[in-house]
Amino acid sequence: MVAHSSGGHSSKSSPRPAPAPVYFNRELSWLAFNRRVLEQAQNDRHPLLERVRFLAIFSNNLDEFFEIRVAGLIQQRDSGVTEPGPDGLDPREQLRRIRAVVDELVDRQYRCWREQLMPALAAEGIQFKSAPDLTAAELTWVRAYFREQVYPVLTPLAFDQSHPFPQLGNKELNVVVSLDNPATPERERLVAILPVPRILPRLVMIAPGSKRGPQRTIFLSEIIKLCAGELFPGYRLTGAHAFRVTRNSDLYIDEEESANLLKKIEEELRNLRRGAAVRLEIEDGVDAALFATLCHQLGLSPDNVFRLKGPINLMRLQSLGDLDRPDLKFPPFTPVNASPLRDPARIFETLRAQDVLLHHPYDAFTPVVDFVEQAARDPQVFAIKQTFYRTSGDSPLVRALIEASHNGKQVTALVELRARFDEANNIQWAKQLEEAGVHVVYGLMGHKTHCKMCLVVRREGRRMRHYAHLGTGNYNPRTARYYTDLSYFTARAHLTADVAHVFNTLTGFGRSPKLRHLLVAPFNLHRKLGALILREARNAAAGRPARIIAKMNSLVDKAIIDALYLASQAGVKIDLIVRGTCCLVPGVPGLSERIRVRSLVGRFLEHARAFYFENHGGEPLILAGSADWMPRNFLRRVEVIFPIEDPKLRRWITKELFPTELHDSANARVLLPSGAYVAAPRHAGGRMLSAHAHFMAAAAQRAIP
Repeated sequence: MVAHSSGGHSSKSSPRPAPAPVYFNRELSWLAFNRRVLEQAQNDRHPLLERVRFLAIFSNNLDEFFEIRVAGLIQQRDSGVTEPGPDGLDPREQLRRIRAVVDELVDRQYRCWREQLMPALAAEGIQFKSAPDLTAAELTWVRAYFREQVYPVLTPLAFDQSHPFPQLGNKELNVVVSLDNPATPERERLVAILPVPRILPRLVMIAPGSKRGPQRTIFLSEIIKLCAGELFPGYRLTGAHAFRVTRNSDLYIDEEESANLLKKIEEELRNLRRGAAVRLEIEDGVDAALFATLCHQLGLSPDNVFRLKGPINLMRLQSLGDLDRPDLKFPPFTPVNASPLRDPARIFETLRAQDVLLHHPYDAFTPVVDFVEQAARDPQVFAIKQTFYRTSGDSPLVRALIEASHNGKQVTALVELRARFDEANNIQWAKQLEEAGVHVVYGLMGHKTHCKMCLVVRREGRRMRHYAHLGTGNYNPRTARYYTDLSYFTARAHLTADVAHVFNTLTGFGRSPKLRHLLVAPFNLHRKLGALILREARNAAAGRPARIIAKMNSLVDKAIIDALYLASQAGVKIDLIVRGTCCLVPGVPGLSERIRVRSLVGRFLEHARAFYFENHGGEPLILAGSADWMPRNFLRRVEVIFPIEDPKLRRWITKELFPTELHDSANARVLLPSGAYVAAPRHAGGRMLSAHAHFMAAAAQRAIP
């Protein structure tokens, strides 16, 4: 959706004024991103199981969208908020438009599953069976499986005048059944709900020991619907439908009123499963009376209900990725460890001589782990300071910090307890670190610590030298295999001094650190980015070279968008690589005609943030870091953007990273002024360039001795 501000008419003798700024709606732009994910599932150029994976990702993304974004809009609407945003839409109108778009996307999602992926899987010997399709032998096996594995852990919950409506957990699978007592002459309409424990696998392989014939799989919900009558002896089953409820999953923490933030978040996590319902998904075909009862009990209007023509929660299809079918997956790729840091014993020696930049997942995450592990074991290292926003379940970095503490070093970990959907994991790590003697800090009050920093203090001769790692991605070895991110290592004293100031601000009482080289939110990042854009505009207006290239996940901030519009009007050529939400409208004559926006969605999740400012009068300014251009990143998070100063690394960014992604024609989509995304044009002769394939090939070349 594009909102236009009205403007006056100019006379023929006066210069024509620039059009008023326009903006895309944030939520509808995000849905456009998820549409691009769905297109990957529909893309028959991808291997089959990878298409299934994209369909599962689409489903998971939509869940989170309802849990957080839609839930927030519903709260605004119910609170009487009517003020429109920059896009001109108030909460009620946003919800109306979201519903229309989601209806269309969900329809495409299930048609993709039924008409494309299921038949293609069957052709490859991976059959999905519904209850009516079962052979006699399969039916016998399924009923035995139900009695042995499912029946013992199901608890039927009746609801009527003497049984209250049960508390249903967030996104948990349920089956609602209708029953009749054949012993009574009048037809009784009895209803019960079967909550399905998460411990049960949602996809069940029929007769898994059989080596002959195709692999036959059935959804657990199909098994329960087929066999549910066994839980109600003496009654006749008249209907069974799977459904699930999505609830508001945003945490509301008043830090000033909470003496112990960790305990307060633990308490809120337990409450989330009881958050307000924001969506009901139910299989199509449920009778009208039962449908009305569910809506009433959940406090949902039909606008919040989706009748699905297929299985509930297609995110569960992600487990198909575990199948041993390499012919149906992307060719395997192993990140290479060919950087100057490949010898762990020489890490500090290497960094004294040069900066190092890694491009994940093409470059292995191993040197990041080695950096912390070497610091933990090196007797000359006195202190380690580290931020954690998200990390893996069995984090080698957490283990290294624990080892460092046991070795007598001063270790400080800034753990963000409020990293959305990772709160429980981070609480676990915080407790383990505290038990090991690590100083665990939760950062600035009212701000999430989202920056990616590690600082090592090492005695060398009579002086203390600092070594730093700064990144765009989380300290998570698992996601580093499929998120594209940048890791920057440096021992430059002026940069590490700024890093030390940031850590001291987060752990102490520094209100505004004196920073000379880093751009840090919430202190100076927003203001300095605006100034950098304005400088390019002034250069262009003066006839000097001016250029901006910015790569990020989301572009939402109105002030920054307005600055980019002004820069475009002044003559600055601007290329934006925005994977997800983009509220800037490109290509509007007189406003943004010099701005191009593209999105890259493919095998890997684009996650790096990197920025280029022509900066006439000196060397171009090249930056990277943790922040997207959103109000939350500028004002409500601690973010760090750092300069890339080494000439060789700068050259790689300007000659390799940006040009490759700006010329991708395989996975890139170009944003039009209408809000539609279209495939990027192919190169001469129809040749297609995939940035992901290009960087994988380059990594393979680096691995050759």
